[in-house]
Amino acid sequence: MTTVEVFAPAKINLTLHVTGRRADGYHTLDSLVCFAGIGDRVSVTKAAETSLGVTGPFARDVPRGADNLVLRAAALLGVTASITLEKNLPVASGIGGGSADAAAAIEALTDLHNVPLPATDALLTLGADVPVCLMWGMVRMQGVGERLSPLDGRMSWPMVLVNPGVPVSTRAVFAGLRKPDNPPMDEPIMEQIYNEFPDWLAAQRNDLEAPAIAVAPVIAEVLDALRAEPGCRIARMSGSGATCFAIFDDDDQAADAVSTIAAAHPGWWAVVAVT
Repeated sequence: MTTVEVFAPAKINLTLHVTGRRADGYHTLDSLVCFAGIGDRVSVTKAAETSLGVTGPFARDVPRGADNLVLRAAALLGVTASITLEKNLPVASGIGGGSADAAAAIEALTDLHNVPLPATDALLTLGADVPVCLMWGMVRMQGVGERLSPLDGRMSWPMVLVNPGVPVSTRAVFAGLRKPDNPPMDEPIMEQIYNEFPDWLAAQRNDLEAPAIAVAPVIAEVLDALRAEPGCRIARMSGSGATCFAIFDDDDQAADAVSTIAAAHPGWWAVVAVT
């Protein structure tokens, strides 16, 4: 029996500028996104009815009902399958776990059943991050997630991801956003990235960081812990939290940071992530 397996990498919002709010209530963004070498895995095989099995260290946190994004992805395609999700990323953590899983499920199911990918508008019904999670490399995401601009070239920086084990509601974070119309990223992006990254990156923002800290103050502790580590060039929250990332000068410093933080905070999830 044919099984298709697809990797669902963690999505990291290196920047997240909230630039406006539409009449329908959705916020517009300007975000620089990259993907890490760690993530979940989705496996699918043909079956008369759709079922979902979940394994992995964060399996117990995954909802199994009809609102599960992997199940919704199968329903969107109009296909059935036996689906297994290996959940290695924290749930509701700002690194696109659910959206990445949905994107991986769509990729696997379209391959398994030889059906085309849905249009972007249909993908957005699953979530704003689903279209970008079908891409790789570094991507500029604008609008409500429908304007995607892949950036040429590949860069790899030693990166650490830390999550304090507290799920954060994206709805609650956006509700706490005081100003919805903020400036976009500094231009010209590609020239700045290649010539001045991560100094350019440090001058950008995540506009959801402050409201997320108001919802979960432990995020500020995570950022302080990362910034205190030798070689940390920048520490910032990803997405709507609570996962934070830090970029380091070299691999050894990144590994040492994970060891130090894990020892000091055994309840936190801390990993080295190759971008």
